[in-house]
This record gives sequence, C-alpha cells and structure tokens, in this order.
Amino acid sequence: MFMNTIECSKLSCSCPPEAAYARILHAVPDAPAVDVYVNGNLIAKHLPYKQFTDYFLVSPGEYRIEVFTTGKRESLAASACLHICPCSAVTIAVNGVLCDVGLIAIPEVYDVNRQIRRPRKAYFRSVNLSPNAPPLDITLTDGVRLFRNVRYKAHTRYIILDPGTYTLQVKPAGSNQMGLTVPNVVLERGRAYSIYAVGLVGGEPPLEAIMVQDGDY
Repeated sequence: MFMNTIECSKLSCSCPPEAAYARILHAVPDAPAVDVYVNGNLIAKHLPYKQFTDYFLVSPGEYRIEVFTTGKRESLAASACLHICPCSAVTIAVNGVLCDVGLIAIPEVYDVNRQIRRPRKAYFRSVNLSPNAPPLDITLTDGVRLFRNVRYKAHTRYIILDPGTYTLQVKPAGSNQMGLTVPNVVLERGRAYSIYAVGLVGGEPPLEAIMVQDGDY
C-alpha cells in the first residue's frame, strides 16, 4: 500500500470552544483490517472492513491521522492532517482501494437533539464510498428519488422524512434499473442517519449499503 496524503481541511463552526466528536470508518473493500493512530496514539485496533468505531471525544485543533495494516506499523497505508473545529462531529473514512488508500472527513450534524428543528421527523442523507461505482441515485421502491447523482466520495445534505420502515434502491444515476435493494431501513423520529454505499460494482466484495445513526454520542 502507498501513502496518500490529503491537505488539512477545516469544518465550519461558529460556537465557543466545546467538545467535538469523531469516529472512524473502514471502507476499503479489498483491504485487511487496519490500525488507526491519531497524533501517534492508537485509536482503533484491528478495525475490519465496513465497521465504524464508536465516537470519541476530541478537543478542537490539528490532528494527524495515520492508517496501517493491523500489526504492521511499518506499513503505512494512508495519512492525513485534519483540523477539527469546536462543536463539530465528523466521520473519518478510510477509503479507496488497496493500492491507493486515502482518508476523507465527512462532516455530520452536531448535537442532533438541538439541531433537528422538526423532532417528529427523521433526518437522512447518502454517502458514496464505492471506489468504482458511477454516480448513484437513492430511490424508494415507487421510483421517487431521494438523492440524485451522488458521486464517489460525495455526501448529500440531510433531508427530512417521516419516521418508519423503508425499502430503498441504489442505482446508477438516471437509471430505471432495479439496482441494489436495501430492505428494512428503520428511521426513528428525532434521529439522523447516513446510508453509505461501499464495496465494488461487479467485484468482490460486492456493492453494499450500510446504514448508521449519526450523532449517537
């Protein structure tokens, strides 16, 4: 694996210095489990593909993120510098393919209980982390498109949906083909969620969608 470094990116913030939260996602489909270090400290050990860490509390400031194949500190897969602002939350995704691993910061809604202005509704968004997927649409089974043209490494804004259980489809943007069906997607009121497209189109492991609740500190 080769080092892939991204420049520091700042997350927007406009509040006094307070707690911030981060978590790590392993989204490299052909990579083994990884160890993740933050400023030289081991944060995640043997993190497998498709798994998130719990959120961890961080102070605002600059952080150096380094990713290694588990147990091989000499085998650097990726590194990045990230600036974390006060009152922010972020998922740091280890993404790409084994020969070209990278890191991206995916900002989230911070403090869901305060930010959601319609507490009887659910908030929902889409993230595309499938390295060989085309831009994707996320639709309901009746064809209604919730998200359009979500490109690789892009994330949408949160939309508001009624709480309930949904069946979703992930398909190439603008296509009416069946695509990947995602049943039993449960959205609870007053919660925020992300659906991540991961895996490889036509490869192994295959394209999948994983649901996660945001802001569950």
